[in-house]
Amino acid sequence: MKMLIPALALGLLLPAVSALAAEPAMEKNGMLVDAKGMTLYTYDKDSGGKSVCAGACAENWPPLAAGADAKAMGEWTVIKREDGSGQWAYKGKPLYTFVKDMKAGDMSGEGKGGVWHMAKP
Repeated sequence: MKMLIPALALGLLLPAVSALAAEPAMEKNGMLVDAKGMTLYTYDKDSGGKSVCAGACAENWPPLAAGADAKAMGEWTVIKREDGSGQWAYKGKPLYTFVKDMKAGDMSGEGKGGVWHMAKP
C-alpha cells in the first residue's frame, strides 16, 4: 500500500500541473523564443492577424505551430493558416522560426530581406 499512495498522489497532481496554461514562447534577452530556445520572427508582409508566408516561404520560415486545442491567452492568439493549421501570433503578429538558425540563440534571420524581424515582447 505504501507504494500505491505516492503513485496515486502523483497521478492526481499531474493533471493539475498539465492543466496550467503555458505561453507558447518565452522572453529571453529581450526577444521571444520558442520552447527550444529558437529565435522567433515576424514578417512585415503579414497584416490583419493573417499569415501570407506559405509554400517555399513557410519552408524557410516555419510557422510557430499551434495545436488544434490551443487557446488564445493575453497577447497570444491563434490564427488559422491558409492550409487550415493553427499558428501562434503575438500582439496580432504571426510568429516564425528560421531554418538557418541552427541552435538556440542564433539570430541569422534578423533583417532578412528587410522584412523579417526578431519578435520582441
